[in-house]
Amino acid sequence: MRKIHTFLYLGAVLLFFIPFYPCLYFFTKDPKKYFNQIVFCRKWISLFATTLVGIRFHVEYEDEENMDWSVPYVICPNHTSILDITALTYLCPQPFSFMGKVELLKNPVTGIFFRSIDIAVDRKSKISSFKAYKKADETLKEGKSLVIFPEGKIDDEYPPRMHEFKSGSFRLAIDNKVKILPVVIKDVWRILWDDGMKYGSRPGVVHIKILKPIDTETLTQEEFDELQRYVYDKMRTHWLQSNSI
Repeated sequence: MRKIHTFLYLGAVLLFFIPFYPCLYFFTKDPKKYFNQIVFCRKWISLFATTLVGIRFHVEYEDEENMDWSVPYVICPNHTSILDITALTYLCPQPFSFMGKVELLKNPVTGIFFRSIDIAVDRKSKISSFKAYKKADETLKEGKSLVIFPEGKIDDEYPPRMHEFKSGSFRLAIDNKVKILPVVIKDVWRILWDDGMKYGSRPGVVHIKILKPIDTETLTQEEFDELQRYVYDKMRTHWLQSNSI
């Protein structure tokens, strides 16, 4: 039954992608001009699909009163599921770009976004990594938020654990004096792990916790190791508390 649910979910994504496609085709001809419209389409394709198959999202804040969505962030979530993308589109009310693996360009749905508003990176290529970093830097300088999964990928371990973070998101935040926004997606792997092909999926509620933004205004690049460790330790603590693994 879980495998059937996964195929229903993937079918639902295509079901809603197809009617949006003509608009996306037009908008992606000039992604800078229609950035917000492309983000809007992505959000509702993903949310319509998850809603249809009974997947919901619940967001809580560590400090909701001081959360300011009018400023850009480098958003750093943990990564265990393809549903993490939908979780981010659900919780973030502002336009943003994802940075993700180059393989997403080959997917008929994600490819249209990674060829226009998102940033694809081949971590095995220094040239690709450099170009992706420069594009991410430009995105932040334009006042847009950027989502980077600091673990870099979904690992093969099941049940999953939180892996050590890579440095890119923290360097970008310090370079641009942009706040880091740690996001703990607590239990999505129980609903759909990775792409769902191995263990399937099921309806349920994905619980997300947005931690306090971390100011980088006074930090230097020499301090990024400390920042990286602090964010990792804080997110891992919340992850372990919610999953008991």
